[in-house]
Amino acid sequence: MLGVDDFFDRIAALKRDGQPFVVATVVARRPPVSAHLGDRAIIFADGRMHGFVGGACSREIIRKQALEALRTRAARLVSIRPEVTEAAEPTSERVVVPMTCASEGAVDIYVEPIVRPRTIVVAGATPVAAAVARIARAMQYDVVRVVDGEEQRDIDADAVSIGARVGALDRLATILGEAAADAGECAAVVASQGHYDEPALEVILKADVPYVGLVASHKRGATIRDLLAENRVPNLERLHSPAGLDLGARSPEEVALSILGEIVQLGARTELANHDPKTSRPPDLQTSIAIDPVCHMEVNVASATHVAEVDGTTFYFCCPGCRARFVKDPQRYLSPAS
Repeated sequence: MLGVDDFFDRIAALKRDGQPFVVATVVARRPPVSAHLGDRAIIFADGRMHGFVGGACSREIIRKQALEALRTRAARLVSIRPEVTEAAEPTSERVVVPMTCASEGAVDIYVEPIVRPRTIVVAGATPVAAAVARIARAMQYDVVRVVDGEEQRDIDADAVSIGARVGALDRLATILGEAAADAGECAAVVASQGHYDEPALEVILKADVPYVGLVASHKRGATIRDLLAENRVPNLERLHSPAGLDLGARSPEEVALSILGEIVQLGARTELANHDPKTSRPPDLQTSIAIDPVCHMEVNVASATHVAEVDGTTFYFCCPGCRARFVKDPQRYLSPAS
């Protein structure tokens, strides 16, 4: 178990490396429970856990909740209660989960995801591009402005003033690749007013960016889409043109607001569509989760220590108590009526 200084040193190192992770902290307890106030753990994106926040049941509950918090980028208070028979409908900030092990205690654990900001790449040296960059920075996006070589000196000072980076158009593919590797999520807006819309869009669409917006009229947008289709550019279904929600926007700032609103809306819809926790786990965990036949809790097969075999089938358990009850009468838990 890491000491306090080592724990925070580890967090600082992970943040410097840009790794996504979750910090879980015990903030309340009702004995008897093995966790104490201030106990902490780090949970990584692949499900590994370093630290201590309670026994086997609490550990697996927090592992699952941490991965969900990492996916949604939202912190939550996880309340584990023995008097709860099934998980309550979560609110935006609190999840109530039953304590499935034989314990009368209760514990509250604050689960906080630490992730890099989402990245937005803005192509163009226009007023709309500048407005998108400014508002996106205010929304805590990591902003990269991409322009051709002659335009770079025109926007350098403005980009520095808001904390945005500037990249050359001929490095666009590299910039997108770095953004995907670092943050895993990226959006791109092309607002060059016809200066280099087509070449920028071709690179962005080939990079498989989830959101691609083009600032252009309906007519020009349709023309560009047709040209890209003729060149067999993939992922054209991701191209939003004209970019942004229909707010009746006129000024560059209003157009920027409509575009960022569309990006937020798309992200919310994607989260709802992918809410199934089985499909939202990291790929290496999707095939390594078993269900405890006694308490029906999810168990990480790779790290499971409580195991039993019946008729050639291996079963995994969250704690020794569940394993003992199963071994005593396996058919009770394997029958269809159980």
